[in-house]
Amino acid sequence: MSFPTHRPRRLRQSPAVRRLVRETHLVPSQLVLPMFVREGISEPADISSMPGVQQHTLDSLRRAATAAAEAGVGGVMLFGVPARRDATGSGADDPRGILNVATEAVAAEVGDALVVQTDLCLDEFTDHGHCGVLRADGAVDNDATLERYAAMGVAQARAGSTLLGLSGMMDGQVAAVRDALDAEGFTDTLIMAYSAKYAGAFYGPFREAVDSQLKGDRRTYQLDPGNGREGVKEALLDVEEGADIVMVKPALPYLDVLADVRASVDVPVWAYQVSGEYSMIEAASANGWIDRRGAILESLLGIRRAGADAILTYWAAEAAGWLREQL
Repeated sequence: MSFPTHRPRRLRQSPAVRRLVRETHLVPSQLVLPMFVREGISEPADISSMPGVQQHTLDSLRRAATAAAEAGVGGVMLFGVPARRDATGSGADDPRGILNVATEAVAAEVGDALVVQTDLCLDEFTDHGHCGVLRADGAVDNDATLERYAAMGVAQARAGSTLLGLSGMMDGQVAAVRDALDAEGFTDTLIMAYSAKYAGAFYGPFREAVDSQLKGDRRTYQLDPGNGREGVKEALLDVEEGADIVMVKPALPYLDVLADVRASVDVPVWAYQVSGEYSMIEAASANGWIDRRGAILESLLGIRRAGADAILTYWAAEAAGWLREQL
């Protein structure tokens, strides 16, 4: 009988050996928790399509941010849900707008313990739900939108945001916001560009979370799901314009793009495990079809293995607790 010469199973023989030779590691500081704060509510409101996720009041937002910091997550990403909207999203750069007020509160509460981050986009603040200012014909006006983004960036930095998440997918957005920040003295404020953000089908639950007013779609500015090289091109352009970090979103359907972007740029690369990814696992586990904890941790590890240096995930605080148990 011929016996095998190579025995890779030696490296799998025990938990201790497997831990020692593991190629990819996941730790709490690599996780970022997206959080929603809604103007005009007195109690946190459950999001029906995202079990376990809530629209927060200012008070509950502070408590949840503190819990995230205690869990050891690397940061929180804040999204505002205003009570009133208009065509240009004027509440987005209003110092007393819900997102800027919330940023001040969270920065004061946990700003020394984790990175306070803010979503820089107009879609939550416009009455039409698009990520920019519209022309008379209903199309998004790229350059007029850049002026709004610049004002938003300065307002968010002034409110205490350490990192601005530019998620609108407008051409030139990184350069426009960087110039505005530097002109106002916010030279240390970080920019994370949602460089490869795809116009896919995984955002549905998020639309409920931010009470989106969108009619139609965002395919004229977000990437076509069939285009991988274009995602790399966008990331390279954003780095050239001054992005400190680039993002691939969603994560799971675009792991190939994530790996290609990681191989192409010399800045940190993040990925966003979006609402649809979250809700699919929650729904399957609620039906007893998969092991919830195992699926969550495996999905996060897969995103790390594909090249993400950090992951935005709605499980950030919970997963951080599990990872700390393993230490």
